[in-house]
Amino acid sequence: MWLFVLFDLPTDTRQDRKAAQLFRENLKKQGFDMFNYSVYIRHAMSYEVAQKYQRRVRKILPKYGKITMLMLTDKQFGDIEIYENMAPQKPPEGGDQLMIF
Repeated sequence: MWLFVLFDLPTDTRQDRKAAQLFRENLKKQGFDMFNYSVYIRHAMSYEVAQKYQRRVRKILPKYGKITMLMLTDKQFGDIEIYENMAPQKPPEGGDQLMIF
């Protein structure tokens, strides 16, 4: 599973900019990586683990702004098309699956 956090936060005042930066820093502390400037992603081994990170994000929501969380399966994420300067890019790799013998 992939958990996306998409956000549009106000940056009009110094206080707003500080809250937006703190939110980004907290996402990074939770293991999220920047996908685009206002889009952060994190791989989770299962739906339940993704839900755990959703709960953690809910705890750090800034007072103002719009935040959207979206989950995609590995298969759906693998079908994403990414272009940078018109050149196709590969999506980030997910974490390794845990194998129990």
